[in-house]
Amino acid sequence: MTGKVPSFSRSSTLSSALPGYIALCLTLQVHRLASAQFTVTGPDHPVIASLGGEAVLSCHLSPRISTENMEVRWFRSKYSEVVHLYRDGRDQYREQMPEYGGRTELLKDNITNGRVSLRIRNIQPSDNGQYTCYFESSVYYEAALLELQVAGLGSDPDISVEGHQDGGIRVVCRSSRWYPEPEAQWRDHQGQILPSASKEITPEANGLFQTEIAIVITEESNEKLSCCVRNPRLDQERESAISLAELFFPRVNPSKVALWVILALLAVLMALAGYCFWRGHRATETLRLDKESEKETLLSEWEREKETLRSEMEREKETLKSEMKRQKGEYEAVKGNVHDNEKSRYYPEIMDGKFVVLKYEY
Repeated sequence: MTGKVPSFSRSSTLSSALPGYIALCLTLQVHRLASAQFTVTGPDHPVIASLGGEAVLSCHLSPRISTENMEVRWFRSKYSEVVHLYRDGRDQYREQMPEYGGRTELLKDNITNGRVSLRIRNIQPSDNGQYTCYFESSVYYEAALLELQVAGLGSDPDISVEGHQDGGIRVVCRSSRWYPEPEAQWRDHQGQILPSASKEITPEANGLFQTEIAIVITEESNEKLSCCVRNPRLDQERESAISLAELFFPRVNPSKVALWVILALLAVLMALAGYCFWRGHRATETLRLDKESEKETLLSEWEREKETLRSEMEREKETLKSEMKRQKGEYEAVKGNVHDNEKSRYYPEIMDGKFVVLKYEY
């Protein structure tokens, strides 16, 4: 038995096969798009990081497909505000915001399983807020939103007394370097909150906050007070206490008293030793000056006596010369008379051992 083989023309074949081909292509494309779709999931709670520490922000894809050949972008409120960018199989830093330069790292240990994490180091107050992790393949893209909350514990409260107010003593508590704005309160020794006289929170230059809270206390107040400053985000606080007895009746520390007494005695002894040394030095100096003065006086008197003696000798010498000159004249005169009168005689006599007196006889 022979069968009949049907025959088809070329045009009829193409016209009948085209709708089926188009349907097949559309089916394959839809299947491809459906298989390429994914969702991005981030943490369901805020990520809390401490100032100066580091934070890890994680996102993953469902289904767990590899993201090695995708673009992974972390940005803030705008697409262009790039925190970190991964594209073409490597990290791209050209579009990164300057404030994140050198502080970010994409953790790729599970990148083939559709999970990536962003590490941010040296957390700053400006890092606080929302982030978007964005994934884009060649045919699809999706993103997720997550939040980073920055928190920082400030300094221990510093309590100081600032004078009298309303019949009591005004005590002020201060603490700085908190983030975000802290909560401050005064408590008694039982932990009960006390009303404050004033409360103020001021921003610091580095984006942190300083708090100041004051209270007016009287002698009738409880014996012990404490200032507590709390970070509500971390649910941690710092506390300092003060005793009212130390304000109204300052407590004397025996060891401090003994130390001050010893220091005072040492100071007195050093002063006495210095005074004695000064007195001895002054006495020695006075004795030396007296001796030098006495020496000068003796030398002056000796010079005056020497000058007086010399003056007297000069006067006696002049007197002697004058007398000798006079006697010589008289002698010359007498000598001339002797030649004239041979009868005349003269006899020399020595009087007083000094002067020669001629006695004449005729």
